[in-house]
Amino acid sequence: MHVPGYYEFFCPVKTVAGYHALEKIPQLLNDLGAQRPMIITDKGVVAAGLVDIVSAAITPGVKIGAVEDDVPPDSDLTVVVQLAAVYRESGCDAIIAVGGGSVMDTAKGVNILVSENSDDLMQFSGAGILARPLKPLMAIPTTAGTGSEVTLVAVIADHARNLKMLFASYFLLPDVAVLDPRMTLTLPPAITAATAMDALTHAVEAYTCLAKNPLSDAHALLAIELIGQNLLKVINEPENTDGRLALAVAATLAGVAFSNAMVGMVHTLGHSVGAVCGVPHGTCMAILLPYGLEYNMHKNGHLTAQLLLPLSGARVYAQTPAHLRAQHAIAAIRQLNQRLHQETGGRHARFFKEITGPNGSARVPAESIEAIADKALGDGSILCNPEELDRDDLLMVMSHAWAGTPLDRNLVKKGGLQIR
Repeated sequence: MHVPGYYEFFCPVKTVAGYHALEKIPQLLNDLGAQRPMIITDKGVVAAGLVDIVSAAITPGVKIGAVEDDVPPDSDLTVVVQLAAVYRESGCDAIIAVGGGSVMDTAKGVNILVSENSDDLMQFSGAGILARPLKPLMAIPTTAGTGSEVTLVAVIADHARNLKMLFASYFLLPDVAVLDPRMTLTLPPAITAATAMDALTHAVEAYTCLAKNPLSDAHALLAIELIGQNLLKVINEPENTDGRLALAVAATLAGVAFSNAMVGMVHTLGHSVGAVCGVPHGTCMAILLPYGLEYNMHKNGHLTAQLLLPLSGARVYAQTPAHLRAQHAIAAIRQLNQRLHQETGGRHARFFKEITGPNGSARVPAESIEAIADKALGDGSILCNPEELDRDDLLMVMSHAWAGTPLDRNLVKKGGLQIR
């Protein structure tokens, strides 16, 4: 339960960032008392040559015990158990996770099993179950979005039972996050856009939802400013290392922010769209973010108005009348989505109706909206949204986000907005 005026803030992850940050890893491992790390990654990261870059940077001083790239796009319980067995067989004493959110979650799951000397991950599912520190874990993100390198959660899918298990503990926080612009230089424009919008949503919801606090606010606002200043630049100049590093730092800042301030309805619905229709999380965040801000505006419009400064800069903020700043901030996010749509040749979606599958069929059919709303009611992020959400509210917001039509903020009821 949220208690106004009270907050806790915690982020013990050591962050090493900058050009050639990877070359610091041997000393970082030595500081952790580790000598034989296992690298956990996925086939896409390997194919992009990123594991080769990491290996070349660290092998002068480090003996790599194993490199495993079997992590699927959606972290899997069976894979976690298999990788834990490889860790033990190879005599490893630490984990280096090189990849995106699924790789990070998988690495955290493996770390639970090898640290607890167990093959039953289920017994550790939930919040606060872990009772002691785990093996050294180093996180090297290859996308600038999830912030998993500084979060205390992992989500592992049990596909046999069609379940997603949540693990939350301070002991799941990596010991070190390494941010090196070489790790995101090969990221395609559409993925760069979607992952950055994921980070932007982390920061925006951390700043505008109920569990915000002064320390998370500072992280969130700088993350928003860095994304606003660098995302389009990087889309147009993919090899811009300054911009790539700025986005990586922004994702980490946003990760720290939402880990300490939670998120709200954008994630509530986004998690459900992902679960029901398999749409990538970053795409869901990009589409839903302006709708979440519109829905909550009558409760926290003054906070949304403050977002215009980091999003659009001091001159636009100063020239915009105070009573219009919230609307202009939302419009700026929609304009950003439109620009990203244009710059990626239409691969960055602006609303759910325009997302298609491999065979051209609708990825989010209109008839799936009710199932999405039903599932969203059980999502934990609903608790920190500034306005209460019921099924009708979720249906209404999803309907507009599906069609690409802005909400009418003049239609207000107790609990939010409604359709006439």
